[in-house]
Amino acid sequence: MNAIARWGARWWERRGWHYRRSLASRVALLVTLSLGVSIAFIAATAFVTMRMQIQSSLDQSLLDRASKAASYSTLAEMTRREVPGWMLGAADVRVAFVDSEGTVLTADTGPQVKLGRPEMRVVAGLDDNSIRTISAEGGVRYRVATVPSGANSALVLLQPLADTDRTLRKLGMVLLLFGGAGVAAAAVAGWAVARNGLRPVRRLTRSVEQIARTQDLRPLPVGGDDEMARLATAFNQMLRAVSVSRERERRLIADAGHELRTPLTSLRTNIDLLTQAGDGLPADARAELLDDVRAQLQELTQLVGDLVELARDEPMHLVIGEVDLADVVERALTRVRRRAKTVTIDVDLETWAVRGDAAALERAVTNLLDNAVKWSPEEGTVTVRLVDGVLTVDDEGPGIDEADLPHVFDRFYRSDDSRSMPGSGLGLAIVQQAAERHAGAVRADRAPNGGARLVMWIPGVKTTTSSGQVSTS
Repeated sequence: MNAIARWGARWWERRGWHYRRSLASRVALLVTLSLGVSIAFIAATAFVTMRMQIQSSLDQSLLDRASKAASYSTLAEMTRREVPGWMLGAADVRVAFVDSEGTVLTADTGPQVKLGRPEMRVVAGLDDNSIRTISAEGGVRYRVATVPSGANSALVLLQPLADTDRTLRKLGMVLLLFGGAGVAAAAVAGWAVARNGLRPVRRLTRSVEQIARTQDLRPLPVGGDDEMARLATAFNQMLRAVSVSRERERRLIADAGHELRTPLTSLRTNIDLLTQAGDGLPADARAELLDDVRAQLQELTQLVGDLVELARDEPMHLVIGEVDLADVVERALTRVRRRAKTVTIDVDLETWAVRGDAAALERAVTNLLDNAVKWSPEEGTVTVRLVDGVLTVDDEGPGIDEADLPHVFDRFYRSDDSRSMPGSGLGLAIVQQAAERHAGAVRADRAPNGGARLVMWIPGVKTTTSSGQVSTS
């Protein structure tokens, strides 16, 4: 049925009658075509079946009457004397007798009927009987039945088909009228089905348009468990995802504005002080102010970079390849040692092959090490271990309070103790983001010596084991 609907659409388009059909009209058209073809097929089947049944009944009746009439021994004599057909039990037929010479004797008058080979084969005894339709003079149609009636003779009954044709025409007209009424009813039913069946679609469309106008992301009401309910549920899931994304964006903007306000205010104050003091500012004070400005610019630059990194929903410009996590940690250690002059870093690494972006992993490891160095006291020790893809970084600082452990990797989260220290609260969030992008995980805990323990796991494969190394830089 779908093929019929597609053929109809192409037929309209080939004639240049292009139009935009709504879903309701397409459903109504499809239902109408489907039911219309079904009704036409049923009507045609009924007509053919009735026609075959009527003809079969007529043929059987003619052959039975012909066989009974042929059993009379005086049949030839009766036909020669023009005995009426009703006396032979065939009041509604014409009766004829044909011999081996083709002589036709009949007791009836009517249009001349030309008998042929099928009848002569019965006369000759080659066939038991014959029955067929013959058109006489004037276009009158007869159903002709022929049976043997003795040696070299046969009885022929000719049934006019006018009544039968009239009955079939009436039957065809009735089927045509009822079929047309059925198609009209199918069109109405199709349109009703389309309107009622697509009512949930229109309701969902209005709701979506309302959401687009008002930006109200509240979930839609869902009832039932049909396809429309599943569609509404999927749309609600999308609304929740959009709402979460909007909330994250709002929080990022609000937190970024809050974090940027402090360094910008400090920079403006220092610059105003330098401008107002001019050349009268002592050299030592000027140098101190300039160092403070440089530090604030560096902090502002790092904060902007961290914001850009966290604002990305997907990794950008990543170079994916085989990476040895131990080498990544070594490179991060080289950078951190330059800044940690008074902290000892105890390192023990095992090679661990992972597939990912070396730069992103190095930045995450550097943030872990910087966090440990920041919290470690002077002459303290930071312990770094890499075993089976699990990187553990312990410091000797005050540790993390139980209330703060679930929030360590949140964006812009800073505990009460860390608010007076440098940093934006984004470093560990970047660590979590890098780990998740590499199908890994992060965890915060307390170290055995009372400090903080930060753990990052990246899936990979162990290749070889190298001996640990200790650095006291």
